[in-house]
Amino acid sequence: MFDTLWINARLATMAAPTGIGLVEKGAIGSVAGVIAYAGPMADLPHRNARETIDCGGRLITPGLIDCHTHLVYACDRAHEFELRLQGATYEEIARAGGGIVSTVRATRAADEDRLVAEALPRLDALIAEGLTTIEIKSGYGLETATEARQLRAARRLEKERPVSVTTTFLGAHALPPEAGGDKDAYITTVCGEMLPAIAGEGLADAVDAFCEGIGFSPAQTAKVFDAAKRHGLPVKLHGEQLSNLGSAQLAARYGALSVDHAEYVDEAGALAMAKAGTVAVLLPGAFYFIRETQKPPVELFRRLGVPMALATDSNPGSSPLTSLLLTMNMAATLFRMNVDEALRGVTCEAARALGRIDSIGTLEPGKHCDLAIWDVERPAELVYRMGFNPLYRRVWRGS
Repeated sequence: MFDTLWINARLATMAAPTGIGLVEKGAIGSVAGVIAYAGPMADLPHRNARETIDCGGRLITPGLIDCHTHLVYACDRAHEFELRLQGATYEEIARAGGGIVSTVRATRAADEDRLVAEALPRLDALIAEGLTTIEIKSGYGLETATEARQLRAARRLEKERPVSVTTTFLGAHALPPEAGGDKDAYITTVCGEMLPAIAGEGLADAVDAFCEGIGFSPAQTAKVFDAAKRHGLPVKLHGEQLSNLGSAQLAARYGALSVDHAEYVDEAGALAMAKAGTVAVLLPGAFYFIRETQKPPVELFRRLGVPMALATDSNPGSSPLTSLLLTMNMAATLFRMNVDEALRGVTCEAARALGRIDSIGTLEPGKHCDLAIWDVERPAELVYRMGFNPLYRRVWRGS
């Protein structure tokens, strides 16, 4: 017997290697929060269920996944937005002591309760659009105690809301003021003190680093990845956002789950990513907000078979975005991704970027029953509209 059976639905299963796997007149049955059946109603083995829900022809997709966020932090950076409107660049603001470091000061001064309280409205906005899984990075502490506090706050969000949280340690996000400009010494601290403490407490599911001129060099990033490997943690990369440092190839050598931003990835980098199965996580909110002009090489990724995910990059400085629906529209209008790519980007490919494609991201038996039910005529509406939320019902773990 099914716990719940959804009938008379159109299913975007995302289960095939390409496309959205649309099933007309479909059904989904769940048992103990797991999908037991997903497919045509005509092939249902039975209709015995404790609860049967007629979807009235509505579209069901997997619950949406935001695979790159910095959701836990204190305060905002609206004043920097004003500076950018007056002509200052992202790099100029960062080098003048603003940017990430300004959020670090505020986050260090906030206790765990405040971090949770400030993150919840941002999380609620995403949940209201069908989000069921979110990745949350640290990176606004840049010292052990605050990095750990950020990750504990992120984990607490799972207790406050019906949502799955994946945490990522991003100690190598920026250089803290007390480092005195010595990036090598700071990376030694990240690898020798911060990461062992984080891993020892089981606070991180992955390790990330910002490899960029205003971040850390490929050699310094490699040291972080080596340390992550010693602790049995997969790696991700903020890479090729503002320049090409060859970091996509570096990430691929370490079997990275993803390279995020990826605007400056070249053919050699894309080839390496394709061979390693590394996902390109595209972040149109950041591209739009800081008015970048170098677009990620979507056609190159298509040609070489690099999976493409989408995420909000929700953060206070370069992408204060809390809408995956708008993210999809931006990806289509700014990067020329098609509807199928955009929808896969916030479902199955986002799951792949988190290393969780075995349990979420598609409508298949054995996966968690995380669903978004939409009041739309066609899937394209989810990408086409701006400022409109057609979510009919969100289901997490079968309820």
